[in-house]
Amino acid sequence: MSGIIGYGSYIPVYRIKTGEIAKVWGEEPDRIEKGLGITEKAVGGVDEDTSTISVEAARNALKRAGIDPQKIGALYVGSESHPYAVKPTGTIVAEAIDATPNLTCADLEFACKAGTAGLQIALSMVDSKMIDYGVAIGADTAQGRPGDALEYSAASGGAAFITGPENESVAIVDATFSFTTDTHDFWRRQHAEYPSHGGRFTGKPAYFKHVLSATKLLLEKTGTKISDYNNVVFHQPNGRFPREAAKKLEVSAEQLKHGLLTPVVGNTYSGASMLGLSAVLDVAKPGERILVTSYGSGAGSDSFAISVTDKIDKVRNKAPLTSDYINKRKYIDYATYVKFRKKLKT
Repeated sequence: MSGIIGYGSYIPVYRIKTGEIAKVWGEEPDRIEKGLGITEKAVGGVDEDTSTISVEAARNALKRAGIDPQKIGALYVGSESHPYAVKPTGTIVAEAIDATPNLTCADLEFACKAGTAGLQIALSMVDSKMIDYGVAIGADTAQGRPGDALEYSAASGGAAFITGPENESVAIVDATFSFTTDTHDFWRRQHAEYPSHGGRFTGKPAYFKHVLSATKLLLEKTGTKISDYNNVVFHQPNGRFPREAAKKLEVSAEQLKHGLLTPVVGNTYSGASMLGLSAVLDVAKPGERILVTSYGSGAGSDSFAISVTDKIDKVRNKAPLTSDYINKRKYIDYATYVKFRKKLKT
């Protein structure tokens, strides 16, 4: 059985209030904040993209893992905002952390669950003894069309996890389960600048069907109950959906609170579930259990049952906590946001 031997996160320092965006488009800020459950979001700087976010998160994960990066046998970066259409983000990251050249590497895409898909692969490769250690990253500098509902939530950030053997793990992955269908709720065609979405269709038949099904089937597979888990993390496209999913599955506010970051960070897409897990590991105690369920439009969910080991206390403070990045913020106006995210097209 394999697990997580190191983890790290990164969230850009810049923030924009949802009220600032609403003001530009003539919307009522209070209505937007209440409707989406988001007060502000993280914005990548003019020199930040998925590759730079991934590098920072991976370096933090290495600090906690304490391994020689030359022993990494696989590296996967999940994102829907890779900086190049043809050129892997993963090779940039592998080179930056000194893991090249003896490893396999690939970029993954599955909307917001590409990061957890990479985690499943990296765990499986350790389990099969194909590699000693693997890296899975979920990161995005997410985009939303100006004036679209997505603009209030699409944010920047990411997290990285280093997988390895059970005896070195700070958190053992006891089981994982995936639920996938061809549900057309969110998409971006080639050459399109911004994604499109099916509005209300993204809820019941998309997010909720997949998140609830994957979670229930994981519980069935492991013979556990929701109450057996100290912390629960759901994908967070906004602040409302994960709370509604929690209510349907009888997850308490206490179980949900540590991993729910969207209200103050926004939806970091492939990084959302990964950042939630990172934040939970920052506060988890040995012996506690964590349930994580991601969601990716198109559509699918990956669910994980995780047990925290006594090694967590030894590595936690070797790198910045997720809360350190959340609490370090610099607010910007809409014009600066447009400049940073290159929204002016010529």
